[in-house]
Amino acid sequence: MNFWYSNSKIAYLLLPFSWLFSLISSFRRFLFKSGILKSYRCPVPVVIVGNLSVGGNGKTPVTIWLVDQLQQRGINCGVISRGYGSKSDYYPRLVKIDDDPIQSGDEPLLIAKRTGVPVCISHNRQQAIELLMKEHDCDVIISDDGLQHYKLQRDIEIVVMDAERGLGNGLLLPAGPLRENASRLKTVDFVITNGAANAYTDAVMKLVPHYAINLVTGEKRLLSEIKQAQAMAGIGNPQRFFTMLQGLNIELNKIQAFADHQAYSAALFNAFDKNQPLLMTEKDAVKCGKFSQQNWWYVPVDAEISGQKTTALLDKIIMFTKDNK
Repeated sequence: MNFWYSNSKIAYLLLPFSWLFSLISSFRRFLFKSGILKSYRCPVPVVIVGNLSVGGNGKTPVTIWLVDQLQQRGINCGVISRGYGSKSDYYPRLVKIDDDPIQSGDEPLLIAKRTGVPVCISHNRQQAIELLMKEHDCDVIISDDGLQHYKLQRDIEIVVMDAERGLGNGLLLPAGPLRENASRLKTVDFVITNGAANAYTDAVMKLVPHYAINLVTGEKRLLSEIKQAQAMAGIGNPQRFFTMLQGLNIELNKIQAFADHQAYSAALFNAFDKNQPLLMTEKDAVKCGKFSQQNWWYVPVDAEISGQKTTALLDKIIMFTKDNK
């Protein structure tokens, strides 16, 4: 919603609904925290990678980065996800790297392909964890999203925030983009801002691209070799992808933004020039394999997150896993 990031009068008209949303969400959290409503305690530590606002903030790159960092330190990870947009025939579902993204969801499939760790999707996170623990030896469970899912107890909370959009107008849904009040950031363990630092930052994440990969042949091409292209993106903030490409001195002759978790078909790509490279995100690519063209390339990115606080966060997670053994 564009008015979430401006001084639009529409937001003020919706304020009464935001107040009601705040009252309900705060009371619900209180019921879980006080034990009045039952929550699930996983037998191994749980790390939440979530956000305070709706829309794409960069949780998936953070999840992939966190898995990689913990694997390097000898920690066996499992990942759970709600599987937003998935239309599986059954839940909970262990994601396989050759799954149809319609069944598994685009982000869980991407995580499974990039990390090689077991990924399970279900609206019921307890069932997802129980299946993971039954089938795999996991020292820690990483939940991709779920900051507001208080039915699941957690040991570490990481919030990912888009530095450019921040908290928008600072209002709760539906007047603004927030799921909880900004004061909630004071209670989490770590805040990662995507792209730049702000007042809440514990660490800055930079998404670094190195090359493009052809969807048909698997050929890798340095981005510095691509001077002109078309681009499309179906992520929470498509402009971030287009700006990244332009920052690499790639002239974009056509851009097309799709909805986050967009379901693709070949017909949606008819307007693109087949004689010029079409660049897309890795998240988009997992949904386009069945009808991809020779001129289609995806651009994988690696999250770079560093700093003393980052090392302390990883040490804290490892400490929890050792205490649990």
